[in-house]
Amino acid sequence: MNGTGMRCIANKAAFFLLFIVMGLFSCKSFEEQERALPDTSDRGTIYVSADESFKPVIDEQVQVYESNHPGTKINVEYKPEADCLKDLLTDSVRMVIVTRRASVDEKEVVADSLKVQARSMVVARDGVAVVLPPGSPDTLLTMNDIRAILTGKFKKNLIPVFDGVKATSTVRFIIDSILKGDSLTPAAMAARSSEEVIDYVSENSGVVGFIGVSWIGNREDSSYLSFSKKVSVAYLQATDIPDSYVKAYQANIYLKRYPMVRDLVYILKENHRGLGTGFANFMSGEIGQLIFKRAYLAPSFKFLSIRPVKLNE
Repeated sequence: MNGTGMRCIANKAAFFLLFIVMGLFSCKSFEEQERALPDTSDRGTIYVSADESFKPVIDEQVQVYESNHPGTKINVEYKPEADCLKDLLTDSVRMVIVTRRASVDEKEVVADSLKVQARSMVVARDGVAVVLPPGSPDTLLTMNDIRAILTGKFKKNLIPVFDGVKATSTVRFIIDSILKGDSLTPAAMAARSSEEVIDYVSENSGVVGFIGVSWIGNREDSSYLSFSKKVSVAYLQATDIPDSYVKAYQANIYLKRYPMVRDLVYILKENHRGLGTGFANFMSGEIGQLIFKRAYLAPSFKFLSIRPVKLNE
């Protein structure tokens, strides 16, 4: 073999040796970068602000995630939606869980103030259930009836009860999507939580409660067609067939036959693939979506199998 050939082989050998060395260096550098991150999907602590309306299902999401990732801690503070959205500008809060996406203006403010990009995604859909005292005769309600109750003009003196009369996602949904400019009756009552709404309605006549469906789902019912026995759940006029009335069952929420449906959205503030990203991916993944299904919400990313039921269900 001539000198040129030998030099060619030597050059190739040197190139492959350099490639291997660079590969080993890169692997070490990646591991060092991982260790330098404040948190990852498998370790660390983050703080989350979540709408109180979704406490049962978010508690379960966190419990399962932490069980599967023992090195993690997700601290969730439940509060009215308006306060959660204020936390978009709180540097220590990594994620907020509410019923709407971040607006363009909110994203710009977060980017300017915190130097981080806010991204959001719908992970499930929820129904605002109308709950009545046990044995109430008013179990079939049109949306005109609902508006009349909310404005104090219903034929019967039924008083609406909320998990707060301002700043909550339920109240915002009622004002923006149902009243659309009309004023909420001054007789409306405020409980301190969705759980207190259920307790108050179960013990008092002449009231109507408005809460997220996850609070009244019967976890022992594998068919997802029964609710808590403490209160009665009203049938509302279906969106597709005027003479049909439906409850806030998953199928009706999924198909939007139920007239009061809202989104469940996470807004994540994270520039690295950390614990916030891991938890967000978990909620939109198979296990997280099954947890939403068990909580009577309609999952966003997994097909919800729908079995035939009676028309009025």
